[in-house]
Amino acid sequence: MPRYLLLIYGNEQEFGNMDPADQAGEFKLYSEYSDWLREKGWFQAGDALQPTASATSVRVRNDETLSTDGPFAETKEQLGGYYLIDCGNLDEAIEAASRIPAARGGTIEVRPIFET
Repeated sequence: MPRYLLLIYGNEQEFGNMDPADQAGEFKLYSEYSDWLREKGWFQAGDALQPTASATSVRVRNDETLSTDGPFAETKEQLGGYYLIDCGNLDEAIEAASRIPAARGGTIEVRPIFET
């Protein structure tokens, strides 16, 4: 079966501004979603990412490694997590992406894995 990476983009400040009870509710939704993926037999991996403030961007220019704090570019939505799924086709991957809680207000990018 083909594998897909579901990249979860959203506004991390909105999540950071939620009260702890609302954050717990979001985590519960993600736990239920992960369980659904497991029941379908599609779940491979999935994790939330630390905020972009903890990111380091690395580039190599003229054989010199350059690292800077933060993400590569300023954007309205930040990469907040991912799921790696193994399902039958793109339609199933889109179904899976549409059920991710962040799809309600953010963006889910569905990327096929290049199998070598």
